[in-house]
Amino acid sequence: MPGWQEFYNKYKEQGFEILSVSVDIQGAEVAKPYAEDKAFTTVVDSENVLANLFGFKIVPNGIFLDKEGTIRLIKQGFSVTNPEHIDAVEKLINGTVEKVVLDDEYYNPTNNVTDVEKQLSQTKFKLGMEYAKTGKKDEALKELDEALLLDTDNFLIRKQRWYIRYPEKFSPTIDIEWQQKQLAKEKAEEALLNDGLNCGPEGCVIPGTNNNENK
Repeated sequence: MPGWQEFYNKYKEQGFEILSVSVDIQGAEVAKPYAEDKAFTTVVDSENVLANLFGFKIVPNGIFLDKEGTIRLIKQGFSVTNPEHIDAVEKLINGTVEKVVLDDEYYNPTNNVTDVEKQLSQTKFKLGMEYAKTGKKDEALKELDEALLLDTDNFLIRKQRWYIRYPEKFSPTIDIEWQQKQLAKEKAEEALLNDGLNCGPEGCVIPGTNNNENK
């Protein structure tokens, strides 16, 4: 199965363009090694705007726009290695279909997040990113940890916490196997916390502590 570069080369003469969006609070330097050899454009969404707009909680994702800017396909968990996903894009490029709806088999949320919890989680995520940009690691992790506890299915938040805590797992290559094991470990720990977790505007109270600090 070809990668995005090969796919782009195959269809660019038909007016097909790719805009890659990297979600990284660390900025463009983190995304650069993965984008510098690609013929298509990559931008960095350091404030998670795109994910919040469409409700994405994982990466990667795919959005197909026609020449008029109408969304014809939106897929959370889109993968260039998935034949069904690639076939859908090829049909849209060739004009054999007007719209494609793919099942969201990749992502199965396990918690129900209220609108208030979602807004609070996004606010804490943004605050965490601002702390990270200024080098305040402990403050950043506190806000990101609390953001995740409010929305435990949000892998984008989880990933940013990992990057700050375990940068060696992301450079020079991303350790996917480690991520899978770490995710399983954290999910088990979070399941124990959920029953007694109390989160509000001032933070999340974690059972066994006397304050709002997530250590």
